[in-house]
Amino acid sequence: MAIVLLNLLYALVGGGAAIAFMFVGYKVIDHLTPFDTAEQLASGNRAIGTMVGGMFVGIGIAIGLVVGLGLN
Repeated sequence: MAIVLLNLLYALVGGGAAIAFMFVGYKVIDHLTPFDTAEQLASGNRAIGTMVGGMFVGIGIAIGLVVGLGLN
């Protein structure tokens, strides 16, 4: 039972880390681009939406691999 709780804790910490990295990644991309990302998303710019979505997917895959490999 202890290993199950340890794996659950590790998955929760990994999920929190993924959300934190996504937040930081969004802020970095927003800082690096010459336009306001939030304003472009609010105006319906699909290219920016695709860029931000791809960034979230990439970070999610990377963190998911780290968490998944850590459970083995």
